[in-house]
Amino acid sequence: MIKALIIDDDLSAASVLQLMLQRHVSEIADIRIATKIKEASVLIQQFKPDLVFQDIVMPEKNGFEFLSAIENINFDIVFTTAYHEYAIRAIRFSALDYLLKPINTEELINAVNRFLEKRSKQQDSDLLLKNLIANLEQKKESDFKLAVPTINGAMFLVPSQIIRLEGESNYTRFFLDNNQKHLSAKTMKEYEEILLQHNFIRIHKSHLINKKFVENYLNEGTVILKDNVSLPVSRLRKAQVAALLRK
Repeated sequence: MIKALIIDDDLSAASVLQLMLQRHVSEIADIRIATKIKEASVLIQQFKPDLVFQDIVMPEKNGFEFLSAIENINFDIVFTTAYHEYAIRAIRFSALDYLLKPINTEELINAVNRFLEKRSKQQDSDLLLKNLIANLEQKKESDFKLAVPTINGAMFLVPSQIIRLEGESNYTRFFLDNNQKHLSAKTMKEYEEILLQHNFIRIHKSHLINKKFVENYLNEGTVILKDNVSLPVSRLRKAQVAALLRK
């Protein structure tokens, strides 16, 4: 039985979310609501939820401050927010989930399915949350650490460490500047959406590269990286890749 806790100072919004979960997510059997931080603290201790839907903007403390004060996070978190773009980018970097208000039913179901998948892999929510808090303390997004779930646990990488990513079916292999390689059980598309703002370029359906590590671009459609790796550029991306590399 999965237990869920909704933390939101707007009771009407919390009640709507509760109703949506009751109607569309049969896996969640017990749902509680907390509209105040003290009430939420008590419920986390006594109710022991498996999944918490946490509003970011709260009157006493914001959702991040509240969660960072909890010593042991042994539940998963889905943040809910109507805005806060910087925070959303930090959440995505930290491999945590969020829903934009007003919450869409399909997106809610997908978020719960992602929770169920993460739960089966026993990902460490406590470490992911600590990484999120650390990211939010950074003045520049370039200093965010990217949480990369692997079979050996989560790794936290600064984008400037990453030479390239290679898609392998539903997995992504990371190649780092210290010659290490790590395999993540997430698709490259998920990382592409995050890393394109950090000077990464998609050159092929299987390759995402860090512009910083490009040594040369051959006109016939090959990128040479500083570690002497040669990668093909797909025909449809040649003009775009050439333009991005010139910037």
